[in-house]
Amino acid sequence: MDEKQLIETVDENGNVINFELFDIVEVENQEYALLLPADAEESDEEEEVVLMRLTKEGEDYIFESIDDDEEFDKVAEYIESMDIEEE
Repeated sequence: MDEKQLIETVDENGNVINFELFDIVEVENQEYALLLPADAEESDEEEEVVLMRLTKEGEDYIFESIDDDEEFDKVAEYIESMDIEEE
């Protein structure tokens, strides 16, 4: 049984948000995390995947929001192409 990796982040308003790490992908030598809201299983609604840039500082990973639209679109297109290949 796979153990869930839970990630706790803080938004710009200081609110704590919990996510489940779904996957990590690498695009142009940069790692990105695909996160699902931790309570997604409890809801009947389809939850959106949240993309965050990963930066390694020592032994720790820092999760950063992607503010650059071009960078976000590039990563989203890569992930969509992965979905198409799997089908």
